Amino acid sequence: MKISAGGLKKIWVLLLLLAAGSYAQQPKRPNIIFIFSDDHAYQAISAYGNKQVQTPNIDRIAKQGARFNNALVTNSICGPSRATLLTGKYSHINGYPLNEQRFDVNQQLFPALLQQHGYQTAWIGKWHLGNLPKGFDFWRILNGQGQYYNPDFIGPKDTVRIEGYVTNLITGMSLNWLKNRDTSKPFFLVVGEKATHREWLPDLQDLGAYDHITFPLPPTFRDNYRNREAAQNQDMTIDKTMRLKEDLKVHANYEKGIYGRFTPEQRRVFENYYENKVSKEFDEKKLTGEALVEWKYQRYLRDYLSTARSLDRNIGEILAYLDKNGLAENTVLIYASDQGFYMGEHGWFDKRFIYEESLKTPFVIRYPGVIKPGTQVNELMANIDWAPTILDLAGVKPPADIQGTSFLPLVKPGGDKKNWRKEVYYHYYEFPQPHHVYPHFGIRTAQYTLVRFYNPGKSWELYDLKKDPHQVNNIYGQKGMEKTTAALKEKLKQLMIQYKDTAALKILEAE
Repeated sequence: MKISAGGLKKIWVLLLLLAAGSYAQQPKRPNIIFIFSDDHAYQAISAYGNKQVQTPNIDRIAKQGARFNNALVTNSICGPSRATLLTGKYSHINGYPLNEQRFDVNQQLFPALLQQHGYQTAWIGKWHLGNLPKGFDFWRILNGQGQYYNPDFIGPKDTVRIEGYVTNLITGMSLNWLKNRDTSKPFFLVVGEKATHREWLPDLQDLGAYDHITFPLPPTFRDNYRNREAAQNQDMTIDKTMRLKEDLKVHANYEKGIYGRFTPEQRRVFENYYENKVSKEFDEKKLTGEALVEWKYQRYLRDYLSTARSLDRNIGEILAYLDKNGLAENTVLIYASDQGFYMGEHGWFDKRFIYEESLKTPFVIRYPGVIKPGTQVNELMANIDWAPTILDLAGVKPPADIQGTSFLPLVKPGGDKKNWRKEVYYHYYEFPQPHHVYPHFGIRTAQYTLVRFYNPGKSWELYDLKKDPHQVNNIYGQKGMEKTTAALKEKLKQLMIQYKDTAALKILEAE
């Protein structure tokens, strides 16, 4: 049968219309913003139950989306957590188990996969991986750990010092990138925050924000570390490790170090608060012993939480921008920290241990129309799952060598949770400095934490989280725990094989 030229033209037009209609019916790929803070403890967030402080903007993300109550990290330390985010792989696989190394940016990074599938990508703020970013259309990063005031920002072509407070500057740059992006493409943006990293310098407007509150001591504040060798030998206590001058700003030298980049006005306001109020109070009280330790604890929390105050406020600015510009409905918004942090539990600050306060990180996610508001997720989720989830959100199939799994079934209505993981494997390496925490590997289940410390210490610990949520009673080796311990060790071995941690497996098999 012959078809005239006019008939052929009509057929082509019909086919094009059908194709256009089919494309229009496809769901629009979401934008994705990942706000990634540093050392922000879940127990310092009101959405996670803190009654003394309010974090309304982080709380808003949780209320309008999902809150993960068991979001765990696989190596509780800053740089390695960022490497795990970028790769979806454990530290022994991505090659970045310790801080202050050079991360291999030439390996497979999920932002580059997003680029290949039509996404614009950007990382703005703290990077802290000893190398320059790759896989991003735009980046502007802090130099190393970065500075709280008037920080240096590194770009592809230059390094510039910008006057202002770091959290405000990162937000400003992020919003500026959003305003000038290619609006024909979906985007993925990491907002890399410096807050709340040591030495906890609040924004000027937040100085003294919590001076009216006396914070209750954690139940384990005076932990004696009985039957826990590694805890006995750490160097991260508020009592002995936290420094009056550098950490708590008692009679600090406002002309040098981190204060040397202050403008005269910044220095005047900062010095007025810490010298005329904080240092004056310290001098007048003449505290010693337990009273001094408790005073240090109060000052630590007040500075830390005041630093976090600006973080939450700036998250509010990002939320407001999304609302105002019609982006909220099709933008996945994630807030997480690189790991947990100690707020005086066990008498500590910092992180590193497999214990709950450093193992668990805050993680909240909002995706209107997909994640039901107010969703609570109690399943175990690990930071190796972040990369494959973001790829899944973008409609990109995660590569087979990514070690994590998309957690979307945990937050989508009707998602299959039956086959979700029941254990998370953990391995920490950095020793002896800083903080003298023994290297260790272990396993966390819904009820138990089993951990093996090694080099130089050699000890096992086992905790029943239902009976001992504060992890002060090491029941390893106790009568009646033999079967549980053996089962956990066998599962630990299986995870080492699954995740190809051959070095740890040799230690385990040498028992």
